[in-house]
Amino acid sequence: MSLLAISAMSFPEWSPALFQIDLGFLGLGSFPIRWYALGYIAGLLIAWRYAITLINRPALWGGTSPATREGIDDLLFYATIGVILGGRLGYILFYQLPNNWDATMADPISLLRIWEGGMAFHGGFLGVAIAVFLITRQYKFNLLSIADIGGVTAGFGVFFVRVANFMNAELYGRVTDSSWGMIFPQGFAGGTPPAYDWDAGEWVYTGSELPRYPSQLYEAVLEGLIPVVITSILVWRFKALQRPGLIGGLFVFLYGCGRSFAEFYREPDEFVEWLPEWITMGQVLSLPMILAGAALMWFALSRPSVKASA
Repeated sequence: MSLLAISAMSFPEWSPALFQIDLGFLGLGSFPIRWYALGYIAGLLIAWRYAITLINRPALWGGTSPATREGIDDLLFYATIGVILGGRLGYILFYQLPNNWDATMADPISLLRIWEGGMAFHGGFLGVAIAVFLITRQYKFNLLSIADIGGVTAGFGVFFVRVANFMNAELYGRVTDSSWGMIFPQGFAGGTPPAYDWDAGEWVYTGSELPRYPSQLYEAVLEGLIPVVITSILVWRFKALQRPGLIGGLFVFLYGCGRSFAEFYREPDEFVEWLPEWITMGQVLSLPMILAGAALMWFALSRPSVKASA
């Protein structure tokens, strides 16, 4: 073991899953209920409650709430489906098929084994965007205002899922000699869970692991916590919801910037070999978000506020 590893922090000894469900009779193996499942649940439920709080305060919107409780309840349902299907399809289209075509075709059932890892935020984001569009069509809500609700609440889900990534010892950072280095158990940064001995109840180490940045926690703060704090201050202190589209655009912009910066510390996906070393897939997918977010903010700020035009 290197001197770097000796001076680094050790990863805490907790199980990557609360329990497992055996689906061997279906040919699907075991199904572990992992921490990130709880992360998704917590993020969606807190976002739902926060959204209800917002629509119950018409003054924040300039006098009239843009949605009803029934519409927000339905949005939670559609958003949940959008996160799961969009996140999985995004991973398949952005990562798995372009980089692991042969392996996937040899075992196509792997496309269904979501518990083995393989969710992409950018795909989940598109799934939620579709859910927002469907709800606004169904209930005749203002699209930009509903996007603002998503903008101020989405960071909760990002925060909890990134913390769950840390607890699962997955998607860890690049090798470092800093005091923040941590020894993660054997595994692959590209989404494959590290080895865990279920009989012994402990992580599997090879002894050759090197200290790495706990980049999952960096992402939790940069991509989730900071956007929630900034958008909430603007909503509650500066009435930003009276400019439809501003908060939605700001979240998209902040996430794209935070993800792009965090990628300098996160270990790149090892199976993405066609990109140059100076850029990662996460940065490529975040660039359109930065541009779209900036454009949406400019559009919102270029129009008179709802209160001023009332």
